[in-house]
Amino acid sequence: MNKKVKQIISLMAVFGCIAIASSSCGKKDPNSPGVEFMPDMYRSPSLETNMAYVTIENGKETGDTLQANRMPVNGTIPRGFMPYAYANDTAGYANAGRYLRNPFPANAANLAEGEELYVKFCVHCHGTGGEADGLVASKLSGPPPSYKGPVLMALSEGKMFHSIYYGKGIMGSHSSQVSKAEIWKIILHIQKLQYPNGVQAPAPLAVDSAAVVKVEAHK
Repeated sequence: MNKKVKQIISLMAVFGCIAIASSSCGKKDPNSPGVEFMPDMYRSPSLETNMAYVTIENGKETGDTLQANRMPVNGTIPRGFMPYAYANDTAGYANAGRYLRNPFPANAANLAEGEELYVKFCVHCHGTGGEADGLVASKLSGPPPSYKGPVLMALSEGKMFHSIYYGKGIMGSHSSQVSKAEIWKIILHIQKLQYPNGVQAPAPLAVDSAAVVKVEAHK
């Protein structure tokens, strides 16, 4: 072993003794883990989503601002998300009834899924057969009308969708619990309860034959 190596080992031993002596001096917290090397590498701060953290010194904001992530640009729509076009007001309710149509066919798969969703989210108030005789409905001051009554039998599927999406009367909104596609499938099951033999097509408008003759005569 040459002289230079001996000097290096001696210096390392001296510095090691100094480090041990300095760490053992003074009163220590018995729960302390000891000297931590680069604690910021594993003790990351807890940040809330979309929150900015500003450092204030002497009542003034410093230039050090930490933000977990940036707010999305106004009007940003998540990938795959389609906004609902109709507002939660009288006009929106009327337009939903006028323009919305169920995009899902009443096949076996959609009806089965609709029934499963109905049991999870609707049966407690509306009852198994849609007669408004669920266990929760019996405790309400004003239970919902029966699906087989004149009011809901005359309700268009667009208004049904609007009512489930936003809520109506004492029924709250279900938009955070079921997707738009799932709402439509629930409606398929409701229509099956209303019309066991299939949804009835709306009756054609009555035509005044005398009025038609008068219009033809003036052409």
